[in-house]
This record gives sequence, structure tokens and C-alpha cells, in this order.
Amino acid sequence: MTVRVSAYVGIGANLGDPAQTVRSAIAALQELADTRLSASSSLFASAPIDAGGSDFVNAVARIDTGLAAETLLSELQKIEQAFGRERPFRNAPRTLDLDLLLYGQAQIQSSSLEVPHPRMTGRAFVLKPLLELDAAIYIPGKGQAQDFLSDVQDQRIQVIDHATATALPSH
Repeated sequence: MTVRVSAYVGIGANLGDPAQTVRSAIAALQELADTRLSASSSLFASAPIDAGGSDFVNAVARIDTGLAAETLLSELQKIEQAFGRERPFRNAPRTLDLDLLLYGQAQIQSSSLEVPHPRMTGRAFVLKPLLELDAAIYIPGKGQAQDFLSDVQDQRIQVIDHATATALPSH
């Protein structure tokens, strides 16, 4: 029997039609092998942090997966590439960015993956949609996600499209 893990994926885009890209990326998560989309947040507009360019559209998705963390990361990167993701420099504008934020209660530090995502507690565009999905979520090794909101209160973020299905039925 495959062990299933609840994982959270941060989704962001600020090139092209970012809202449609984020919606399409959420749909693409449903197509991953041995994975089921269990919830997705509202779409949020947020100002770029440590970068220039247009506002980002962000969301967070919760998936239940049987994929190992490294395999899941590889699959997320394939989705980014399918959407034309390029990495010319750190924090460059992007067609799509998928970040593995949480993988169950795991704390992972490898050359290719760090979970919990190392900057998630300092980003309103991660915390607000994450807390919309689970107001009591705990970040392993860090604490309650809600405890970090005061640190990001000066970051501009607003809901632009309310979630139509925050909790999807199980199959």
C-alpha cells in the first residue's frame, strides 16, 4: 500500500494571463500520477517581493499524493516547463512558479529540496492562501502559520477571485 501524504503547493505567475495560468496549473496538479487535488485557495494579487514586474497572482493547493517529495518536486518542475517557465535570474518575472511548501509533517533538506519552504513564513502570498485552506495549519519546525501573519502585514495582497471549491469531494 502506498503511503499518502497531504502536501501544499504554492502557485504564482505574473506574465501573460497570470490568473488563467494559476487556474490551469491547479488543473494540471489534478493530472499528476498517484495524486488528488483536495483543495485550492482563492486567487490573490500580490506585489512582487525582491523583484520587479507586474503584480503576481497566487494561490495554494492542497494535494494528497503517493509520490515521494523529490518525485513530486520533479513533476512540479515539469509543469512549470510546460507553461514556458524560464529562470534567467533569481526572482525573475515568471509564467508559472510552483513551490512545494509542505509535505506532510516532513522536514527535508537536500541539495534540490527544502521543506518546509524556507521563505514561506515571510510571504503574505503564501500564508494568506495557506491559512484560507487550513486556519490551524502547523509548519514543521517553525510553528503555527497564523503566528507569522504579523510579520507580513505590510505586504500588499488582496483576493481577486474567491475559491469556488475549497474542499473538493474525495473519489
